[in-house]
Amino acid sequence: MSTPPEGRLLWRPDPARAASAQIVAFQAWAAERHGAPAAPLAPADDDEQAAARYAALHAWSTEDLERFWTAVTEWFDVRFTTAPEAVLADPAMPGARWFPGARLNYAEHALRAAEDTDRADEPAILHLDETTEQPAALTWAELRRQVGSLAAALRARGVRPGDRVGAYLPNVPQAIVALLATAAVGAVWTSCAPDFGARSVLDRLQQIEPTVLFAIDGYHYGGKDHDRTEVVAELRRELPTLRTVVHIPLLGAPAPEGSLDWAELVAGDDEPVFEPVPFDHPLWVLYSSGTTGLPKAIVQSQGGILVEHLKQAALHLDLGPEDRFLWYTSTGWMMWNFLVAGLLVGSTIVTYDGSPGHPDTGALWSVAARTRATVLGTSAAYVIASRKADLHPGRDLDLSAVRCLGTTGSPLPPDGFQWIYDEVKKDVWLASVSGGTDVCSCFVGGVPTLPVHLGEIQAPCLGAAVASWDVQGHPLTDQVGELVVTGPLPSMPIGFWNDPDGTRYRDSYFDMYPGVWRHGDWITVTSRGTVVIHGRSDSTLNRQGVRMGSSDIYEVVERLPEIAESLVIGVEEPDGGYWMPLFVVLAPGADLDDSLRARVRTELRTQLSPRHVPDEIIAVNGLPHTLTGKRIEVPVKRLLSGTPLEKAVNPGSVDNIDHLRFFEHLGAERRG
Repeated sequence: MSTPPEGRLLWRPDPARAASAQIVAFQAWAAERHGAPAAPLAPADDDEQAAARYAALHAWSTEDLERFWTAVTEWFDVRFTTAPEAVLADPAMPGARWFPGARLNYAEHALRAAEDTDRADEPAILHLDETTEQPAALTWAELRRQVGSLAAALRARGVRPGDRVGAYLPNVPQAIVALLATAAVGAVWTSCAPDFGARSVLDRLQQIEPTVLFAIDGYHYGGKDHDRTEVVAELRRELPTLRTVVHIPLLGAPAPEGSLDWAELVAGDDEPVFEPVPFDHPLWVLYSSGTTGLPKAIVQSQGGILVEHLKQAALHLDLGPEDRFLWYTSTGWMMWNFLVAGLLVGSTIVTYDGSPGHPDTGALWSVAARTRATVLGTSAAYVIASRKADLHPGRDLDLSAVRCLGTTGSPLPPDGFQWIYDEVKKDVWLASVSGGTDVCSCFVGGVPTLPVHLGEIQAPCLGAAVASWDVQGHPLTDQVGELVVTGPLPSMPIGFWNDPDGTRYRDSYFDMYPGVWRHGDWITVTSRGTVVIHGRSDSTLNRQGVRMGSSDIYEVVERLPEIAESLVIGVEEPDGGYWMPLFVVLAPGADLDDSLRARVRTELRTQLSPRHVPDEIIAVNGLPHTLTGKRIEVPVKRLLSGTPLEKAVNPGSVDNIDHLRFFEHLGAERRG
């Protein structure tokens, strides 16, 4: 893997805009009170000095964790019901303990803007779907009332702090109301998108044993209604811990027997009651892709997410009360949880429930124009699709309100950077970011005072001690290495569900470099402080910005009698594309004809989701395994990416090296 060339300057912030950024005010304030570097960030026409001054601020934020995070909590007026005894009881990873003794509530902070009588009738949420032309508004006052009513209803039905609340919902305002009501009670939220099949949902929810389930009757996507009543019925049968099911009739179906109607639960006028919980009390459970088994149930804390998201939303995206924040996402992706962070800083958030490509590829750009979004987030894949479709959103739509365009999900290639400045806006701030479900935030991302260079992320984020390391643990500059984080972040998991001794947690992030977080991405940290992400260094599938597990695919495909074994790989392409082939070993007498290919695709689409359908299905004579019989994914991905066999795998660890040679040849053919 070669080091990318130095990126060409694409954009620098207007000096007045840079000077007014919240990060500038924060630094000046923190310099007076907490020892931050005193120098103001440089004017926008002095790129080297701006980079040096941000680097100094970043160094302070990672070297003096106690004073930095104290500054964050004071700057954002975090409401501790009980004051903390310390900031960081133990900085060692894993197991760092943040703000021990403190009590607070995430939902209280998300609804603070509703306390301002001047803002009560302003929109907290604007919502659109494929069937609506203009957004519907949920005001701050109405959001607060619905959360108060629903929280009271949950308490009345016995929901207590620590109980789990599951959701099978799309990106609609009801999901946000349900999340905030859950947090207000001190219960633990978790959600799955409704394009997940029943097996995928149960693999997640059965682990945490929810007592409440919020579920839709169906959803509208790609111009079609998708009925989910049978899936919901199966979830109810297979989740014996459920005591309450709440029906949300997006398609108009009546509430099934034994379920409660959403409208009745949010009809009251109860004032929200916010349960004071410990800083490290679970807020929600997110899930890994499930590459090597059941998805890992990742638990993040109320306090950790609160302070991390305040920092990220306000200081890195420069979000505030004047903004409208739209990020295209589903409830099965951590970016939905981050979208809610807009409420923490008083922004109006925009929820869109629909396809970004219906009725045509430009649909998401149209949503941004119609909602007057100021910060628009999307995936690298959508940017590339827009470029390939020869779209001209800046010419054809009114995107004058958009000041910041965020991209994540997979690395944005240089062509994508250039297309944005050619076809969206010449003066837009491109905040390409990279992080993960594991921390529900960004390790590297946008900085409103720094320039944007072709193909490069602006900088590591404050508080995130990001580095590139070689396999021996030596730091690298201008070379590709493993993305590591050498110090704790508050939003790192407090653990995995059903992992009492922390074994799975340690094995997931700390096995390669003890005491140091290894994330599983290839990264270059350049000599001028920018960052390039090259894709996953492990075998996790990452399609359209959504990580998926290969094991889900194997379970479905290998139920077919004609298929003896299978292997799915996701390969990031140099042009920004993503190739996901499925290799199959056929049962004796079977033939991979059009009929079998169609059946495989249909089964994956209906049982999992359209994202799980491979780009190609290729028959092979056999698949490689470890000596203990586990199928090999990472070396195959490396081979398909052009890595020579001798560098991709230790031959002594493979049961049949000849099976790997097929993939080496295929990778060489695809690379020309």
